[in-house]
Amino acid sequence: MRSLNIAATGMQAQQINVEVISNNIANMSTVGFKRMRPEFQDLLYQDLRRVGAQSAQEGNVVPSGLQIGVGVRAAATYRINEQGNLMLTDNQLDVAIQGEGLFRIELPNGEIGYTRDGSFQLNPEGQLVTADGFLVQPAIAVPQNAVSVTINASGEVLAKLDNQVELQNLGRIDLAVFPNMAGLEAIGNNLLVESPASGAEIAGNPGEPGYGTLLQGYLETSNVNPVTEITSLITAQRAYEMNSKVIEATDQMMQTVTRLR
Repeated sequence: MRSLNIAATGMQAQQINVEVISNNIANMSTVGFKRMRPEFQDLLYQDLRRVGAQSAQEGNVVPSGLQIGVGVRAAATYRINEQGNLMLTDNQLDVAIQGEGLFRIELPNGEIGYTRDGSFQLNPEGQLVTADGFLVQPAIAVPQNAVSVTINASGEVLAKLDNQVELQNLGRIDLAVFPNMAGLEAIGNNLLVESPASGAEIAGNPGEPGYGTLLQGYLETSNVNPVTEITSLITAQRAYEMNSKVIEATDQMMQTVTRLR
């Protein structure tokens, strides 16, 4: 009976659905995290009576046909890039993006990674780095005699040096956008990398058309909505249970057949 395999694909699909939801909930406190949404597709159909076939020699056409689907499969997980809330930290090296764009980070292999996590720190050389020590691009070094650091909305990093009145410009943090932001590949550690689906990066300065602005002393929280996720979790659980009921009903029907005399 097809219903056994069909219901099994439904249970597998809802298992993936629950796994995606659980990952969203687990990352509720992850800075800059963007929630994921699973997408599903129906599988192939078996044509027991093909649509448009002729039912007689006179050329009468079957109006609807008879097709039976064979289940469902997970097709993709879509990253929803809506803005998260801004959390005040009062840390001069914390930076949040208001609007579009990603920070550019140099990875250990020399490639460029991308993130919305602006919880930056300084390495022993005074360079601006992520929590894992990866350099923020373009590289910016803060002098040891700097009293304070200011990062303005357009990405300029200004330092107040000891015994100096004027601020020293240390460089500018730029941002990157992509034709398809959802096509970026997540590699963990709050990092994304370019993929054939995302297209090539388009780098620009914060505040320019198409790019967000920077806000010093803030961090962007995840855009996970706990109420939405719990509601989706309940829906997925009920769908899983209903598919299991189909398997139970099919098993009872097969038992009835085996008891026939």
